Amino acid sequence: MATEAFPQRPNPGAVPLALSSQEWWQRAQHVMPGGVNSPSRSFHGVGGGMPPVMVRGQGAWIEDADGRRYLDYQAAYGPLILGHAHPAVAAAIAAQAAEGTVMGATHPLEVSWAEHLTAAIPQMHWVRLVSTGTEAVMSALRLARAATGRPRIVKFAGLYHGHSDGMLVKAGSGAATVGVETSAGVTPGVQQDVAVLPYNSEAAAADYLARHGREVAAVLVEPVVGNSGTLLPRPGYLAALRQLADRWGALLIFDEVITAFRFRAGAVEQEPGVVPDLYCLGKIIGGGLAAGAYGGRADLQDWLAPAGPVYQAGTHAGNPLAAAAGLATLQVLAASPPYARMDALGAQLEAGLRERADRAGVPVVINRKGGMLTLFFTAGPVDSAADAARASAPRFHTFYHAMLGQGIYLAPSALECWFVSAVHTAEDIERTLAAAEMALAAAAAVR
Repeated sequence: MATEAFPQRPNPGAVPLALSSQEWWQRAQHVMPGGVNSPSRSFHGVGGGMPPVMVRGQGAWIEDADGRRYLDYQAAYGPLILGHAHPAVAAAIAAQAAEGTVMGATHPLEVSWAEHLTAAIPQMHWVRLVSTGTEAVMSALRLARAATGRPRIVKFAGLYHGHSDGMLVKAGSGAATVGVETSAGVTPGVQQDVAVLPYNSEAAAADYLARHGREVAAVLVEPVVGNSGTLLPRPGYLAALRQLADRWGALLIFDEVITAFRFRAGAVEQEPGVVPDLYCLGKIIGGGLAAGAYGGRADLQDWLAPAGPVYQAGTHAGNPLAAAAGLATLQVLAASPPYARMDALGAQLEAGLRERADRAGVPVVINRKGGMLTLFFTAGPVDSAADAARASAPRFHTFYHAMLGQGIYLAPSALECWFVSAVHTAEDIERTLAAAEMALAAAAAVR
C-alpha cells in the first residue's frame, strides 16, 4: 500500500489534524451517536471495527488522519464522478464563496444550473432544486398524491429513497446494513400507505395494481438499482411499470439520485417509450456539495407553490455554492464525456475480479453498468434484494478488510456499489486487482 502523504495544505479551521484516526474516533463517539452522522459510515456492515477518519482527497485517492492513502471506489457514495477536489469544481466553489455562500433570493447560478439540468434531460420540462435526494423524493411523492388525489405509494423491496418516514418501510442498503429493515418511529398509518413489492417482478406489480390501483398515487423505482448493490432491470420490466402506471392512472417516478449523469450526460437511457412522469435527482448534480432536485411532466409544475397548493421550501435550496459546484461538474461532463472510458475501466475491473474469483474458487456474481458495479459472494443470479441478501456476509467482511489493509477503499457494506470515476486509470484498476487476488484468497478460506 502506498503510504506517502498528500502535500500539506492550509488548515483554515484550525482543527488539530495531527490527531490519529483512533483519537478522532474516540472523540466522535462522545458527541455523535455511534460516532457517525450517517450509519452507512460505520463498520457495522463489515463485522465491526474502527473506520479510518479521512482528512483529504485528491483525484482518485483519499488520505486518513494517520497519513495512509487509499484508492477510492466509494466516491462519497456516488457524487464524486470527477474525483476529489477536481480543479474546475474547486475553483468554482472558491470563486463563489468569495462572493457569498447563500443569498435567500434567486441567484444567477441556480438559474443556469436548472437550465443545464432541463436541457440534459429534455423530458424533464421543469425542475425544483432542493438540498438532498431525500427532499427530492419526499417532495415528488407529495406532489404525486396531490395531483392524483390518492394516498398510496408503490415502492420495491431493498430500494432506498432517502429517510423520509414512508421511504423507510423495507428500505435499502444503508438501513439493511445496520439491521433496520423498517425504521422505528414510522407509524402504522404511514406504513399502510406504502406497498413494498419485489423488484424485477412484473407479475407482482400487475397483481397489486389490479387490486389497489385506484388508490395508488405513484410507482417509485430506481431504474438501475444502486441500493441493494447494483441491480439491473430485466428486459421489458420498466416498460411494464410504465404501462401499469398508465392503466391505473398513477404517476411513474424514477429515483435517479444515483444514476443521473452516472452513465451519460443526462438520465439513464431506457427502453423506447419509457419516460417517467417525475425524476428525482441528487449526488452527481451537486458536484460534491449537498444538492437534490425533482421535476418532470410540464403540467405537474402547476401544483407547486407559489402557483399551486403543494408547499415545499428550503433555505438552502439552489444555494450558490452547490450551484457553482454542480454546474461546474455538469459542464465538465458535457465538454469532455468520460463515460466510454469509465465503462471500459469498469469492464476491466469486472473481468479481472471474475478471473481471480474463479482462481480462488469463490463463487461470485458481479452486476455492472458502466463504471458502477457490485461484487456479491453468491453463486446464483442477483436480480432483487432477496437475491442480494443471500450473499455471504462473512466472506464480504473478510474481503473488505483485506482490501482496506492494502489501500483499497470500498463502501463498508455488501449492499453498496463500487464507483469507477473519471479519474481512475488502467493502472489503478490493476493495482486494485492485485489487492483483490489476496483478498479473494482470504475470503475463500471463510466457510
